[in-house]
Amino acid sequence: MFTLVQAASKTWRRLQGANQLPRIIEGVIFTNGVAKTDAITHSAA
Repeated sequence: MFTLVQAASKTWRRLQGANQLPRIIEGVIFTNGVAKTDAITHSAA
């Protein structure tokens, strides 16, 4: 099993945008890597 993981790890790539994880947890929706803002829910009443 160790050898399989070692072989697979050679093709793994690092996640880009790890700094966006807190925004994802907050529920921000991303489309093609850009935060999608919903004008209806963010507009002032």
